[in-house]
Amino acid sequence: MPPIPPLFKLPVGPRGTITCTRPSQRVYLLTFDSPPDNRLTPDFCGAFVLALDILDRRFEKGLVVTTSAIPKFYSNGLDFESAFKSKSFFPEILYPLWKRLLTYPMPTIALINGHAFAAGIMTAMMHDYRFMNPHRGFVCLNELEFGAPLKAPMSSIFRQKLPNPNTYRTMVLEAKRFSALEALQEGIVDGLGMVPEVLKFVQEMRLVDKAKSGVYGQLKAEMWRETVGYLEDHVGSEVIVEDKIQGEKRCQEQREQRVTEWEKFKEHKGAKL
Repeated sequence: MPPIPPLFKLPVGPRGTITCTRPSQRVYLLTFDSPPDNRLTPDFCGAFVLALDILDRRFEKGLVVTTSAIPKFYSNGLDFESAFKSKSFFPEILYPLWKRLLTYPMPTIALINGHAFAAGIMTAMMHDYRFMNPHRGFVCLNELEFGAPLKAPMSSIFRQKLPNPNTYRTMVLEAKRFSALEALQEGIVDGLGMVPEVLKFVQEMRLVDKAKSGVYGQLKAEMWRETVGYLEDHVGSEVIVEDKIQGEKRCQEQREQRVTEWEKFKEHKGAKL
């Protein structure tokens, strides 16, 4: 079978690309190729948003599938240097991408071909459906392992979309790496396979016609109101988190004081004996 000619290709930094093809009528496949592991850099996020905008504004309504040309990785999450050196990264770059995906006016499917860690699996969760390569890759929230607290929308999307709160607990507090079969059993993904299986699912569910009425994105915005709210009100959610951090510091000081006083009392009582 000859290669499918691209509808368009967008640059991602000096070496990467996002390529759009049409493997089936009104099914648009966005393929990430940003070596080495599709990190969510400002360039990557900007190209991703632009690709979604092009499909929305210039092509017939249908369905969007995202995947990676890098066999080992769907996305390995944030690039910490670029994410934290600028205060604008989350409110002006990452969160707008996530909100665009979460409320996109067409159905979206993340085809997780390899590892999806941290913000990589978060990005996949912003899609309507997820398929996973049954032979390669893990999905994992590994923030516990490198000491990064979850911001409000990063956490709420799992609370809202996972069918079992125990799965959410396991992901966050154990940093478990889920294989494809485990992810399917826990409801993290909706199916196993690659492009042929995704296309079969799209046909069976008649997904290419779901956007015709024009309310698909609005319905999703209401469904996921909590997460959408956090993505929009990033300042408010950050203030709440900071207040909680400061409150916890005060509590820690009080706990230390109580334990110190207990130790002094214990020492004094022992001296009398």
